[in-house]
Amino acid sequence: MHLIQSMAYINEVPWHGLGHQLAPNQPLEVWAERAGMNWRIEAADVRFDARGGDLDVYRVYPDQKVLYRSDTKTPLAIVSKRYQVVQPVEILEFYRDLTNIGGLELETAGVLKEGRKFWALARTGQTASLKGRDQVNGYLLLATACDGTLATTAQFTSVRVVCNNTLAIALANGAGAVKVPHRRQFDAQAVKRQLGIAIASWDDFMMQMKTLSECRVNARTTEAFLQRVLTYPASTVADRGATAVNERAAKSVRELFGGRGRGSSLTSATGTAWGLVNSVTEFVDHHRRARSDDHRLDAAWFGQGAALKQKAWEEALRLVA
Repeated sequence: MHLIQSMAYINEVPWHGLGHQLAPNQPLEVWAERAGMNWRIEAADVRFDARGGDLDVYRVYPDQKVLYRSDTKTPLAIVSKRYQVVQPVEILEFYRDLTNIGGLELETAGVLKEGRKFWALARTGQTASLKGRDQVNGYLLLATACDGTLATTAQFTSVRVVCNNTLAIALANGAGAVKVPHRRQFDAQAVKRQLGIAIASWDDFMMQMKTLSECRVNARTTEAFLQRVLTYPASTVADRGATAVNERAAKSVRELFGGRGRGSSLTSATGTAWGLVNSVTEFVDHHRRARSDDHRLDAAWFGQGAALKQKAWEEALRLVA
């Protein structure tokens, strides 16, 4: 079963091969239709069947509401009465002025999990070129979920051209991402002001990429890095709180770093801390075990895969601290 319910894109076919291709510079209304985002989230009372004698008596549970799709009536989630809904069209509308006058270009948008999660991704025009023509482009991702799995999140993201690896731009000062919990009203303009369409964040990130690409690592440093990054909680009660190394993942990342990875032979990546980061991001985005490619995308952008990539980035920065 695919997690991606519907999706639209421009330019090259996405790595998972799903979605409707659009010509560039389409209006948001076309994006909404082709990405499957032209519906609303509606709310209704939560009722339960309290049987009394031969009669079916339906009672209302006052503290919660059920969210459902306006088009298919598919139930999406049961949430509290205080829950603030963000509509699919709001995710696209966020980009209207950014694309009209801000120079951004929508590249993908779509719906996951029957409507429980949806997103749009736009290229910012920011780019960096490391040694050996290793190009990294900047993007702005806006995503939300109505099932409690994700706050409405505006996140600067980088994509390495040679392999389509993605990495969130999460800097030490917290710049690069804004998260709005669903207990608060989503204010698009406030989020944009907070982001500042963070030129400074990209500049800092670019400097860090360059520093990592110039940091040489030996076999011992590489193994220590893998031992710190590719871990999972120990399963026995006696080892509670401890971690174990995921040897299967370590083997895969080691091979990607050693030459099998896309872009691993570039000057910026061969034997460097930047190469280590990209070996982990390629493993997460393209090779990590998943039920399907779209499950992998969900994890790589929003779940355990995203956390693993962030951990790799932080551990790499420790090598140059």
